[in-house]
Amino acid sequence: MSVSKRMSSISPSLTLAVSAKAKAMKEAGENVISFGVGEPNFNTPAHIIEAGIDAMNKGYTKYTPSSGLPVLRKLICEKFQRDNHLSYEPSQIIVSNGAKHSIFNALFALLDEGDEVILPAPYWVTYPEVIKVVGGVPVAVQGARENQFKVTAKEVENAITPKTKLLILNSPSNPTGAVYTEEEIRAIAAVCERAGIYVLSDEIYEKLIYTDIKPFSIACVSDYMKEHTIVVNGVSKTYAMTGWRLGYLAAPKDIAKAIDSFQSHATSNACSISQYATIAALKGDEAEVKMMVDIFRARRDKMMRILDENGLSYVKPDGAFYVMLTVDETFGKTYHGKRITGSVEFCDALLEAEKVAAVPGIAFGDDGCVRLSYSLSMEDMVEGLHRIARFVKNLR
Repeated sequence: MSVSKRMSSISPSLTLAVSAKAKAMKEAGENVISFGVGEPNFNTPAHIIEAGIDAMNKGYTKYTPSSGLPVLRKLICEKFQRDNHLSYEPSQIIVSNGAKHSIFNALFALLDEGDEVILPAPYWVTYPEVIKVVGGVPVAVQGARENQFKVTAKEVENAITPKTKLLILNSPSNPTGAVYTEEEIRAIAAVCERAGIYVLSDEIYEKLIYTDIKPFSIACVSDYMKEHTIVVNGVSKTYAMTGWRLGYLAAPKDIAKAIDSFQSHATSNACSISQYATIAALKGDEAEVKMMVDIFRARRDKMMRILDENGLSYVKPDGAFYVMLTVDETFGKTYHGKRITGSVEFCDALLEAEKVAAVPGIAFGDDGCVRLSYSLSMEDMVEGLHRIARFVKNLR
């Protein structure tokens, strides 16, 4: 038996692989600290959990419309109007099984065989794999470290060819934590308009910003951009609801209709219980969200101080909960006779030497870095950073 060419082109997620390896080592009794998976270490707020329990007790455990509960889609429209100044009708909203699923739906609906997708790098590990599996061609555009890995409008323009169909824009970014300013987004939008291409705007981390930069959606720039942008969001990061698997997108009417038809055959609807829990999340006040943001900010600041104190290089993040630690200065050095030649070797040696798990930057399109998530406890984070500093110091 052989799998299809389409499936054989997919690489497994390195972030999930690192997380699974660290978890297995912990279960075997080893004192492992993991900077791997991008998952808040907070529990879902109590009122959201209660809403899910209440839904089950009331028997709301049946199929829903494939695009989501009408009341939830209406609330999502209100969220877009309130937070992003974007006006959508409920028919333009598709609720799915996580933002990752929304991204797959969007790319499946937009891309034909051979269509090119501009992908600012470093990028989230899933983007190129989904692009490939639906027949598209990822075209990575490397962002400069001195510009917080953000790509410029000129760099986007230079990457456009007659085959370009789409740009993926992720702000705040996983893995870099970079946040594009309104001015930067408007400049990129102007390029997209001139070229007549679509944008997938992944805004899942929009609430997790630690500077004065305000989140700004590229769909707000003009009527053209709104009609050529699919906005993806969800509740996993903002409300610590990763396991509930609830994401959503807003799209032009014809694209939303196509996605709804596809989803009705692929997965039917998102989990009914998760939809009712999300209603509570969107209706509730955001006091607990603010608390989580404050804690993430404190962790980010502490991480940067420790890295600075130990002479470790990194690119300063403004949002999400990641830091890209630059490790290419260690290439050529050795650990127990093993030469470090890239981010994979760095992470393997770090895990062996100090029981610290991090994600190799090659998974994100930048082999000179490793990604550190600060979505773990402050105590574990501080201990883990000191172990990393000791590891780098002991390389020969």
